[in-house]
Amino acid sequence: MNPTSTSFSRRGFLGLAAAVAAIPALAACTGGSPSGGGGGGAVKFWDMPWGTPAYNEAAKKVTEAYAPSSSNLKASYQIIQWNNFYQTYSSAIASKTGPAVSTGGGFQAFQFEQQGAIAYADGVIDALKKNGMYDDFLPGVLDPFKSDKGYIAVPWQLDMRVFWYRKSLFEKAGVAPPTDWNGILEAGKALKKIGAVGFATGAGSGNFFANHVAIQMMLNNGGGVWSPDGQIDVMNDRNLEATEFLYELVSNGIIDPGAVSYTNDNLQAQWKDKKAGYGSYAAGLDNSIGDTSGDLVVAPVVAGPHGDKATLVFPNNIMMYKNTPSQESSDAFLVYYLGQIKQFWQQNLLGSLPVFKSITELPEFAGNPNNVKVIKEWQPIAKTFAARGAALNANHAVLDGGQAISQFAQSVITGTGDAKTALKAFETGLKAVVKS
Repeated sequence: MNPTSTSFSRRGFLGLAAAVAAIPALAACTGGSPSGGGGGGAVKFWDMPWGTPAYNEAAKKVTEAYAPSSSNLKASYQIIQWNNFYQTYSSAIASKTGPAVSTGGGFQAFQFEQQGAIAYADGVIDALKKNGMYDDFLPGVLDPFKSDKGYIAVPWQLDMRVFWYRKSLFEKAGVAPPTDWNGILEAGKALKKIGAVGFATGAGSGNFFANHVAIQMMLNNGGGVWSPDGQIDVMNDRNLEATEFLYELVSNGIIDPGAVSYTNDNLQAQWKDKKAGYGSYAAGLDNSIGDTSGDLVVAPVVAGPHGDKATLVFPNNIMMYKNTPSQESSDAFLVYYLGQIKQFWQQNLLGSLPVFKSITELPEFAGNPNNVKVIKEWQPIAKTFAARGAALNANHAVLDGGQAISQFAQSVITGTGDAKTALKAFETGLKAVVKS
């Protein structure tokens, strides 16, 4: 699913984890796996199509321009398509024909780390501390990758859920942008009266924004799917309160009754055609639909009923593998590559958010006031699927890609049953597939 003309969805970023969860751990290779881009004397870097072909062309140039010290190896570049990508990696890693370094699904590193295939990135982090780049990371972006064994991967871009609103519709409805949940409800009622959608989302084929907004609202109320020590804790009071609020939006007709079948194209069309007045979407929605008129604006951060402020973020990362011709060469290449990724934002090749403060200050990025607002107001409160804990793990792929969360979101946005029943079914479905 490609929600924009310039950047792939967080769902693509995270790797269609429904399929991921069903793949056996590094099953024996049966042949046909790619051998990587280059000979045995190079660090193989596998990359995904994170945007238009121009992105991969630029990434290939960056890789091939790498001039290592005499003691390290050069790098080669290969594109791996999102379709069946996890099978591609799993098969290649099992047959020792996989990459030394790669981008990929957001939870991919945690899954392969669980299987013993990931090389920890502590050497890279140490090098970034020496060259000053470590201090350039935005607050908190490294924390999800810490483990008691080392850094499992290094983040390089962020996919974040933020609220957007259309100024002209709010002016027509005579309401101000919400700053709390009651404001969302009242603005939604006013927008409905003028024929606009007051809380835009969707759960149709390939559209996962309804899944994410359900978790986003839990986080915004101080809740979350997991306890601080990483155990399933779906039924806590804060989650129930958030779910009840979403049911209230449905009962008031503020969430479009047809949202359950809306694909991402349908959802984008609502925003583009000025039918959606307010809702949660990825950062960069204005560029995604080609509306930089100033009428489509990142909304203020909202406070939950108890004063909590939080949103959902997916930190996409670059990982390294133990099967490398030289770990020192893998480390050195990754340090180099992280130093070059600013080019992708300078050339407007990525719709995601950067992880380095210096990139957020580039004129090509900071020239968009919506970008500035996301970084200034939303990024500091962003939490991952791991909340209320901090570190990510392989179970979060199961949450993200499993049927439990999709069925929960569909129940909520259609108003089926009640909040407690929907949450209980979510908990039961999640416990059936998550490893304790």
